[in-house]
Amino acid sequence: MNIPAFSLSRLPQIVFGAGRFKETADLVASFGKRVLVVTGARSFQSTSQWHCLVDVLKQSGISWEHITVAGEPSPAFVDQAVRDLREARIEVVLGVGGGSVLDGAKAIAGLLRGDHSVMDYLEGVGPELPYQGPVLPFIAVPTTAGTGSEATKNAVLSLPGKQGFKKSFRHELLVPRYAVVDPELLATCPPELIAANGMDALTQLIESYVSLKAHPFTDALAWSGIEAARDGLLPWYEQGNAQSRSNMAYAALLSGITLAQVGLGSVHGLASPLGAFFPIPHGVVCGTLVAAASEINIRALQSREPEHPALIKYARLGELLTQNEYSNTTVACNALIKILTDWTERLSLPPLRNYGVTAADFEHIVKHSRGSSMKTNPIVLTDEEIGEILQMRL
Repeated sequence: MNIPAFSLSRLPQIVFGAGRFKETADLVASFGKRVLVVTGARSFQSTSQWHCLVDVLKQSGISWEHITVAGEPSPAFVDQAVRDLREARIEVVLGVGGGSVLDGAKAIAGLLRGDHSVMDYLEGVGPELPYQGPVLPFIAVPTTAGTGSEATKNAVLSLPGKQGFKKSFRHELLVPRYAVVDPELLATCPPELIAANGMDALTQLIESYVSLKAHPFTDALAWSGIEAARDGLLPWYEQGNAQSRSNMAYAALLSGITLAQVGLGSVHGLASPLGAFFPIPHGVVCGTLVAAASEINIRALQSREPEHPALIKYARLGELLTQNEYSNTTVACNALIKILTDWTERLSLPPLRNYGVTAADFEHIVKHSRGSSMKTNPIVLTDEEIGEILQMRL
């Protein structure tokens, strides 16, 4: 095996397993006695885990502030939270929720000890000042299985609207100190959230696996995550058993690790403008586009770079997901496209038109799709090919 040179970005200390959320209060206490707890607007606070956390914090003599994130966090939300909490003597930030909650908490942890607006650091927006900290310790506890934000160095913030954006505040200092991944926290996820977030995780794993920056270390992680998603996503969506939840919690965690190391691809290149310009949840964008984007990538590679190693990787993914062997690369790639299309349908992922996207919007979307994710796509797609991905899911 030829092992190319590679580097690894910082990772959190990972605490994985059913029931391990109960260790969170001790982790918080290891950093101080004043914690900011960031959750979603409603769901987690109605669970027994929330009440257990509050009780243990009280017993440990830890005082806290609590804020909620409703929807995807905006720069204005982050800046306001920092202003409100700057004098609260916060020593550690605990985020418990989905990807949007963790992103919001991560950004706040990175700004509470400084004096800058998050707009100063957002990629592609404003002055893009180099971030140097200081940062508060951050503990990330996901309650969905999708974005993998518990393992990444970026906080995705959104300003919705036709002239809006969806950009990252990104730095290795923002990586959580701990990622506490407890599959039991996923038990209350509704089916539509399971579908969208699960396909987001699968998309991240696939795009990491075929990324231009991929290497054997990340390939091994992505392969393991895709195998777990294969065995977990549909059974969890259709039957709701505990083992499937564990599989998907693991798959989402690995998707966050791999994307942080080697980047993503065309689906996430399009997810940025689609999520900014239209009210489309991130997981829905990924889930509805991954089959079409994979088909266009494969077709472009076959036409322009037929010896590209990503074609072999796509073929291997076809065999992994279908659990079959095929006579040649083309047949295996077609099998991959077919099973991804089938999953899109079985998981009832809606088309883009359901969120107001029309063909007249394609030019504007394509123009804003060539961010950092598109740069690690296995092949440079033309504007026409990117538009075709959108057309296929309109």
